[in-house]
Amino acid sequence: MTIVEDAAAAAEPDAADALTIGRRIRQLRTARGMTLDDLAAAVERAPSQLSMIETGKREPRLTLLRTIARALGTTIDALLEAEPLDARATLEIALERAMKGQTFRALGIEPFRIGKTVPDEALQALLALQGEVERLNDERSATPEEARRANVELRHLMRRQDNHFAELETQARGILAAVDHPGGPLTQRTASDIAAHLGFSLHYVPDLPSSTRSVADLRNGRLYLSSTVPAKGDSRTAVLQALSSRILGHAEPRSYAEFLRQRVETNYLTGALLIPEEHAVAFLQDAKSRRAISIEDLRDAYSVSYETAAHRFTNLATEHLDIPVHFLKVHESGTITKAYENDDVNFPSDRLGSIEGQLCCRKWTSRVVFDIPDKFNPYYQYTDTGNGTYWCTARVEPSSEGAHSVSVGVRFEDTKWFIGRDSPNRGISRHSVEVCCRRAPAELEGQWRDQAWPNVRTPRTLLATLPTGTFPGVDTTDLYEFLDAHAPRG
Repeated sequence: MTIVEDAAAAAEPDAADALTIGRRIRQLRTARGMTLDDLAAAVERAPSQLSMIETGKREPRLTLLRTIARALGTTIDALLEAEPLDARATLEIALERAMKGQTFRALGIEPFRIGKTVPDEALQALLALQGEVERLNDERSATPEEARRANVELRHLMRRQDNHFAELETQARGILAAVDHPGGPLTQRTASDIAAHLGFSLHYVPDLPSSTRSVADLRNGRLYLSSTVPAKGDSRTAVLQALSSRILGHAEPRSYAEFLRQRVETNYLTGALLIPEEHAVAFLQDAKSRRAISIEDLRDAYSVSYETAAHRFTNLATEHLDIPVHFLKVHESGTITKAYENDDVNFPSDRLGSIEGQLCCRKWTSRVVFDIPDKFNPYYQYTDTGNGTYWCTARVEPSSEGAHSVSVGVRFEDTKWFIGRDSPNRGISRHSVEVCCRRAPAELEGQWRDQAWPNVRTPRTLLATLPTGTFPGVDTTDLYEFLDAHAPRG
């Protein structure tokens, strides 16, 4: 799209405004060879008054518009229509609007009159510079600090709702009912049925752009996915995540907070489709009645990953089982990458209250599990803290960025509902009230502090800003070339 086309898109609102009307009057007047004085005499108004109207500084009354239209040999409808103006007028309107906007004000640039002698190229350059300044501002707004603030706000929202989003559960029920899903594990065929219900056909291709998990061709109703599924991947998840974004009507995120919210909503709806609420609640309530709740059993019953089962359990545990819980995902480096809690557990946090990016206590279940040789069975541990005793179950799973532990925990009084409550493993963590394991022993620190320079191995996603572009993080050239190559012909 050219600068002029960009300007036209910005300049034309749903209905003609004072600025557009004024420029249309000027355009018609000059096309008929009339001066401002000529038109002023014809409508019996002062030239200064018409000048204010033409520059959009004054909105004319309807009666005066009719008079002006007659003087110009046109109709009032022609003055009010939202058809594009000529290229010059479009550029002028776009720049005048820009001068009234926040970017120009923040730079201390006072609005100025755009004279006829100002070249079109100068107007285009100013608009391009304004666009670049706004792009850089948007990029800077998604700093790691902004990401941490957004994470804190989102976690507070999740805690207020006990991580249960009723509107998303309702949407999942509606979709599953539409394809007559009986409950229980959702098959690959059912995922395809959901796609068809939403107007998409599935196409597995070997050349999916590397920056994407899936690509939806909205014009032709085609959803492209990779024909190569990772060894521990779940082909249903990629389909459902892509469809969830369409169900939820997501658009390009305007902030890091919106980016995170969209990701949480997509993952939540995907989980609600894979593990339907009504069926899963009955399953979990039965397990609670037998004092045999197990994340592994939930995982196996619905053929999902341990992390998906753990996430889904946090959605349902407090709302339907009256059990407050906490959830942690910790990188093998010790860095917390995901966290949720509504059971008063105290995790390490920074001055903003962000947990993500902090080092998990070495004595906590989520760190201890990395050193357990038995990777087949779940690991259980009681941990005494300054805020009470908590019990956790944890597993280690591989990922593209190294191993992660995924753990779910509850307060001591709620341990009675879970398999693994007889665990002899115990730990003591004081990370919430003192330095605990966050400071090395004094003797070691004194010996090595000035003689060590490590290269940190923190998951890059924790430090990344929100990618810019039409589709954040996606190479749009690859995307559009891919769609063009695969679009049906004729």
